[in-house]
Amino acid sequence: MRTRHLPRAVLPGALAIALAVSACGAVNEQSTDTASGPSVTGAAGDTPELSGSVTGAGASTQKVAQDAWTATFTGNQPDVSINYSPIGSGGGTQRFGTGAVAYGGTDVPLQGSQLEQARERCGGTDKLIEMPVYLSPIAISYNLEGIDELNLTPAILAKIFTGKITRWNDPAITRDNTGVDLPDQRITPVHRSDDSGTTGNVTDYLQAAAGEDWPHGETETWPSNLRGESAQGTSGVVKVTSQTPGAITYADASQARDNPSIESAAIEVGDDFVGPTSQAAANILADSQQTDTEGKYVQTFEINRETQASGTYPIVLTSYAMACTEYDSENTAAIVRGYLDHVVSKQGQQLAAKHAGSAPIPASLRDAQQQAIHTISG
Repeated sequence: MRTRHLPRAVLPGALAIALAVSACGAVNEQSTDTASGPSVTGAAGDTPELSGSVTGAGASTQKVAQDAWTATFTGNQPDVSINYSPIGSGGGTQRFGTGAVAYGGTDVPLQGSQLEQARERCGGTDKLIEMPVYLSPIAISYNLEGIDELNLTPAILAKIFTGKITRWNDPAITRDNTGVDLPDQRITPVHRSDDSGTTGNVTDYLQAAAGEDWPHGETETWPSNLRGESAQGTSGVVKVTSQTPGAITYADASQARDNPSIESAAIEVGDDFVGPTSQAAANILADSQQTDTEGKYVQTFEINRETQASGTYPIVLTSYAMACTEYDSENTAAIVRGYLDHVVSKQGQQLAAKHAGSAPIPASLRDAQQQAIHTISG
């Protein structure tokens, strides 16, 4: 069986220099995306001069991309301040629903009471905007000195996180890792302590792909009866895992790939093992269905976690932006409109891919996204 590995990328160390160049250069140019039809007007420099500040909050997985987007947008709009707090999907949906922030980010589509609260905040079902802005693999990252190749099946992954497999040299693991000298070392699972869309996506995958080996269902709150270490946010679990020999966690690949102390496993898909590359993650949308959630500007997806498609990585988060078509202030509306237009633009998606290693949102979705964004008013 072949193993595809996660390429490393240079991220925060060079980010400031790279973004400074980007802010003064390419993003000032308007481009035409023939795949999506009309010209893309989302480059930061294409927005009229603005001033003021807006605040957003939500999924910590978007942090690196949000940093890139805000740096380029405010670089061209020096009188604008955009502050995104990576407090997790649960906190982001709560703050957006109460009107505490102008826009939010979530790794799990709004549903139930969260969806109703967001609709009420925006003034109606067809006044809520929810659209994918960030598509990224969730890496299964581990800390094993000298081990840079690891294959895991869905069942084995579930048994590790439920505590049924506790040693790295367990025969169930070594069976799929011929030639890899796995140590007789204790496995320390590390999970999110906060309500997390990343946790929701991982447990959704385990529920679908591991079956009875994962009896806990889909949940954004890690089951309290499972052993292991916990930490808040994506950066928290990555830090604990990197400092704990034998640890394993789940984390957005954009933050996991830049840590030299951890590697990322390849996951069984069909007859192959696939690593969490951006291209393998992008392939999942072609094998997934859009939801039937009511709302003119709601664009959410049911990810096919049981895909058998070659070269497709199934532990993927599709992270969404939440906004309203109407705001109390025209100034706030103008900033949110300009900023989100930049985020979904071809240039904005290329920035996220470059700095966060995410997969660009397909151009086929961009027309509907821009139509929704351009309705935003005060």
